[in-house]
Amino acid sequence: MEVTFDLKVIDYSKHISQEEILREFETVKHAVKDPAQFQILYDSYFNVIFNYIYRKIDDEDITADLTSQTFFKALGNLKKYRFKGVPFSAWLYKIASNEVNRHYRQTNKKLVFSFEEHEFEHLIEQNVEEDEELDIGHIIRQMQRLCESDIEVLELRFFESKSFEEIAYILEISEATAKMRTYRAIEKLRKLLKRREG
Repeated sequence: MEVTFDLKVIDYSKHISQEEILREFETVKHAVKDPAQFQILYDSYFNVIFNYIYRKIDDEDITADLTSQTFFKALGNLKKYRFKGVPFSAWLYKIASNEVNRHYRQTNKKLVFSFEEHEFEHLIEQNVEEDEELDIGHIIRQMQRLCESDIEVLELRFFESKSFEEIAYILEISEATAKMRTYRAIEKLRKLLKRREG
């Protein structure tokens, strides 16, 4: 399993403006009346949802199936969608997360989190002092010690660039709980990375 996170705490809530969120909601309303308009949303979010699922599945064929299922369910339930002040993508992430969880329940396999080697290099650059050495293997071993819920919030926060409000919406928890879980997971990871083996 290859897992990594940039631990810098950045305010990701600014990555999409309120104006863009409202404009997107208008597109959703048009898509409810004319399902052909859903193509705009599909084109906007297919890649990010595919990549989000792929990190958890690490199998292109299954990822393609689950991504298709995510958008199929979104289209089928579009009339039930209610604007909650977060981007429409948060709703797609929520559906995708449920699809991934359903897949793992049905297969009884252990959840996978897969990331690329260059992301480990970025982690080392951002979080290790110049005179301190920390190899990728060490990071992998320490990341494997985190529980799935810790990795999940870190993934949403740092790899998917989600605000705490979006994380709360996706995971169906309060915003305060999303913040608490994220900061606790960051602290656990920092402590693990500081430890020396042997």
